[in-house]
Amino acid sequence: MEKLQVTRRYDLDWLKVTATLLVFLYHCSMFFNPFDWHVKNNEVDSSVILAFSLLIGTWIMPIFFVISGISSYFSLQKRRMGTYMNERLLRLGIPLVFGVLILSPPQVYIERLENNQFTGSFLEFLPLAYKGLYLEIGGTGNLAFVGLHLWYLLALILFSLVTMHLFNKTKSVKKVSPLHLILMHIALITVAAFVETVHLGGWDLLVYLVLFLAGYYIFSSDQLLSLLKKTFPVHLILGLTTTISYALWFMLDFPERGSMAFILFTSLAVIGSLNIILFFYYMADRYLSFSNKLLRYTSEAALPFFILHQPVIVITGFWIKDWSWPMSLKFIFLTVVSFLIIAFIYHFVIRTLPILRIIFGLRGKKRQASLPPPAKQEVSI
Repeated sequence: MEKLQVTRRYDLDWLKVTATLLVFLYHCSMFFNPFDWHVKNNEVDSSVILAFSLLIGTWIMPIFFVISGISSYFSLQKRRMGTYMNERLLRLGIPLVFGVLILSPPQVYIERLENNQFTGSFLEFLPLAYKGLYLEIGGTGNLAFVGLHLWYLLALILFSLVTMHLFNKTKSVKKVSPLHLILMHIALITVAAFVETVHLGGWDLLVYLVLFLAGYYIFSSDQLLSLLKKTFPVHLILGLTTTISYALWFMLDFPERGSMAFILFTSLAVIGSLNIILFFYYMADRYLSFSNKLLRYTSEAALPFFILHQPVIVITGFWIKDWSWPMSLKFIFLTVVSFLIIAFIYHFVIRTLPILRIIFGLRGKKRQASLPPPAKQEVSI
């Protein structure tokens, strides 16, 4: 099959960078909201911060899988399947292994201290760090084999393996119609409401697979953007109203799984998430189809930032959790200090050392700032 050159979609790079920043803020909010997490503030919030977590959490990981599906489509227009899979395994697998072996143990250690499951120093914990599988917060196993927040990388590797033959033999949808969007809603609602495998980041793993496939087959089509030009106000209104309704319902009374209320509740979450993604996808294409120095820098930094952000937040949170500061001031402190630590490590350490660039999913050689970006290439993961 002939491989074509593909003009880079800068709008997707902007979406990736923005989504990475929002994931960072979401995990900062996890330190303060009432959900189970590795470390919690000495005071939690069940109002404003919880609402923020719900409004962002419903669609933030789904948009990553949509972007990854689009990325796979563009990558396969230029690469053979073997090259595509090798790059996926290396650029995702190496950071995942590093996360499992190096970045996860400090977080699990802090969680064990937080839950009174261990007393002692980190050095005393290390002999136990890889004993038993870590399956849930508060469990007994310590080996976080999915890398905690890096489950996203493992899911992408699995999805790429599962879909490689399908993608090699099929093509994306050329003419997207409203019927395709309706069917996409139905498929996601069905899987979210009735399928239960592994729950990660607020959704079942198979929901992410459907979103990955939607990114490849539907979002990659130029015809979708033509359709959204006419319908984007509908997606904005539908996305906001259903997401807000879902968040309010969640805060008042979480329905029992399997009930009719749960199906409606899940439908609100799916409709809200998907329509917010559709709206942002169109707006990014309309207003963010350009590149500059900021995008070139942050687009490359996005994956290392994602890999580092949760360990830094957990460690910083553990340091400040018992401070008597107001929660709002703590939130600002946690956000600013964690961001600066991650930015410093990336700028002065990771991006300058070839071995660390590879470990964090980048190409080994640092990109020369003086050179213009390639005019034609596929969107990155």
